[in-house]
Amino acid sequence: MNKSELIAAVAERAGMTQKDAGACLDATIETIVETMVKGDKVQLVGFGSFETKKRAGRTGRNPKTKEAIQIPAATVPVFKAGKALKDAVK
Repeated sequence: MNKSELIAAVAERAGMTQKDAGACLDATIETIVETMVKGDKVQLVGFGSFETKKRAGRTGRNPKTKEAIQIPAATVPVFKAGKALKDAVK
């Protein structure tokens, strides 16, 4: 399912126009991203949580040349599924 299919499904279930459903989805995604950029966690009970984790720098290896390279530290987004979502997918 892509974004436009998701918008159409949400609009149908909620009884709203696709334009309104698209605006709601965009606002939801923007809010989650802004919250994660600040370093805060977004927790949707039953669905899961979105947060950021710090990944330490490390030494890697270029597979082509076998040369050691330094991979810098980074902050990465993480999604952890909630129990209800895990149970529904089983």
